[in-house]
Amino acid sequence: MKHELVKLPYAQDALAPIISPATIGYHHGKHLQNYVNTLNTLIEGTEYADMNLEEIVAKSEGPIFNNAGQTLNHNLYFLQFAPNAGGKPVGALLQAIEAVWGSFEKFQEEFQTAATKLFGSGWAWLYKDKAGKLAIGQYPNAGNPVKDGFTPLLGIDVWEHAYYLDFQNRRADHLKDVWQIVDWEEVARRFA
Repeated sequence: MKHELVKLPYAQDALAPIISPATIGYHHGKHLQNYVNTLNTLIEGTEYADMNLEEIVAKSEGPIFNNAGQTLNHNLYFLQFAPNAGGKPVGALLQAIEAVWGSFEKFQEEFQTAATKLFGSGWAWLYKDKAGKLAIGQYPNAGNPVKDGFTPLLGIDVWEHAYYLDFQNRRADHLKDVWQIVDWEEVARRFA
């Protein structure tokens, strides 16, 4: 199975000023494309050649895992945003968040803290565990809740390439602003 660069459901400039067209062009068009190309090269002729991304992430190690994990992570990342989005979720997702954190605002605070305090490069994830309970996790490098058998719902890339052109070294400022473009309908679809 040949993996393809995920198509953006919005124009390259649609998330500005939170994520600029230059960052989208570099992050999606070059950085993610390189992960996809490298993954395809690495899995050719291996047991992973016909697996989907989730299967590869769950079963692989080393360079294959790194490139599959980053491909999956970035696919989820880019598809969870929309122009004029933000706000907060509704329905079952909001109820599940409130059941764990007491309020959406408390969840945001804890998620932002986890993402800000993740040392070095990696991802902060809102995920659903095997029992269906929500949790926040810090995953270094190409890490993803799929590797633990969980369902990723919302992932924020804290590698500097995700925000450096727009925010330089101000990770916390980027994380504060990114809530304005989260497409909660997409996150709720993953939750369901």
